Amino acid sequence: MNEPSSSAKKRRDRSSASRRRRQILDAALVVFLAEGYTAARMDDVAARAGVAKGTIYLHFTDKEALFRSLIQEEIGPVVAGGESMAAAFEGSTRDLLRQLAGVLQRQILETHRADILRLVLSEAPRFPWLAEFYWREVVSKGMGVIRAVTIRAVARGEFKSDALVRFPQVIVAPMLVAVIWKALFEPFEPLDANAMIETYLDLLMRGLE
Repeated sequence: MNEPSSSAKKRRDRSSASRRRRQILDAALVVFLAEGYTAARMDDVAARAGVAKGTIYLHFTDKEALFRSLIQEEIGPVVAGGESMAAAFEGSTRDLLRQLAGVLQRQILETHRADILRLVLSEAPRFPWLAEFYWREVVSKGMGVIRAVTIRAVARGEFKSDALVRFPQVIVAPMLVAVIWKALFEPFEPLDANAMIETYLDLLMRGLE
C-alpha cells in the first residue's frame, strides 16, 4: 500500500510545483510588461504571485532565467506549432503561408505575446544575451520554416524566385510593422493588422509566383 501512496504523493507534488511555476511566470509577465526588464524586481514578482521570494528561486535561478523561461513557454509553442504545420501541410504554398500568417495574427498579434515582443525589441539592444537568446529560440527557427517552405515551393514550381530563401525576414516584416505601429501610432491612426497582412501576402505571392 505504501508504494501506490508514495507515487500518488509524488504526482501531487509535481502537479503543485507545476502550478506554482505557472503562477510565478504569469506574475512575471505582468511585472516585466509594467516595469521593463531592467526595473522589474523579483520582490514584485513574488508579491504579484502571492509567494515568498525564496519560492521563485526554487524554480528560477535569477531574473534572467525567469525571463528566458517566459519567452520559451509563451512564444516557443507558437514557433513549434508553425514548424509542425509546415511539415505536415499538403496544400499549396500560398495557402500554407496564409495559414502561418493566421497563426501569427491570432497567437501573437492578438495576445499578450505581442507585448513580450515589444519588450524584447526595447530591451535587447542593452542586453546582448537577450538578443542572442531570442534569435536562437524564436527568430532562427521561424526563418528556418520559411526557408524550408520556399525550397519546397521552388521545387514544386509554385515559386519562380528563391528570394525568401535568401531573405526570409520579408515574411515577418508586416508583423513587426503591426507590433510597432500599435505600440506607437494606434491612437492616431488605427491599423487593421489582419487586412494589412492579407494585402501584403497577396502582393508578395504575385511577385513570387
